[in-house]
Amino acid sequence: DVQLQASGGGLVQAGGSLRLSCAASGFTFDDFAIGWFRQAPGKEREGVSCVSSSGGRTYYRDSVKGRFTISRDNAKNTVYLRMNSLKPEDTAIYFCAAVYSGCDDHDYDYWGQGTQVTVSS
Repeated sequence: DVQLQASGGGLVQAGGSLRLSCAASGFTFDDFAIGWFRQAPGKEREGVSCVSSSGGRTYYRDSVKGRFTISRDNAKNTVYLRMNSLKPEDTAIYFCAAVYSGCDDHDYDYWGQGTQVTVSS
């Protein structure tokens, strides 16, 4: 079965850093772009970042540009999200998801269950 296992979340103070990991299995990993999404309590899910299937292109929402870095290791079937200079407004459950047709397609094919990130002020 398809699995997208997010890990690495936790509780940090504002200004701190975390690295999230997304371990994938059950599909041809390097055929898929991988995105990170987040959802805060009472708010809709929003896209955070995406990396193309080869790792050659990356995308970020404006509020995380310069702070977050997405990368992938196709040999390990893993995508990472390095989050620096964290702010309380980054608090959310972070999900990774896979899409065959690329980062421009908002209809993702597979979703993981997410990992909690909490940033205290």
